[in-house]
Amino acid sequence: MKCRVCGSELASTTTDFPFKVTERTIVIVKNLPVAQCRSCSEYLIEDPVFAKVEELLSKVDTSVELEIIAFAA
Repeated sequence: MKCRVCGSELASTTTDFPFKVTERTIVIVKNLPVAQCRSCSEYLIEDPVFAKVEELLSKVDTSVELEIIAFAA
């Protein structure tokens, strides 16, 4: 797969990624599988993975400021 920014190859990897759920709640998803560019570090989250992230984020307690969730396929 090619990077939409620079055209270089994307490589499968995992990363920790923050999502802002509300004005005061941030969720860090650990070990999130992404395709990341080898040149410019642009990333792509595939649709099935993002659907799972949306499911995880919908269950977050928004009364807390920070929550860390491990991604499990």
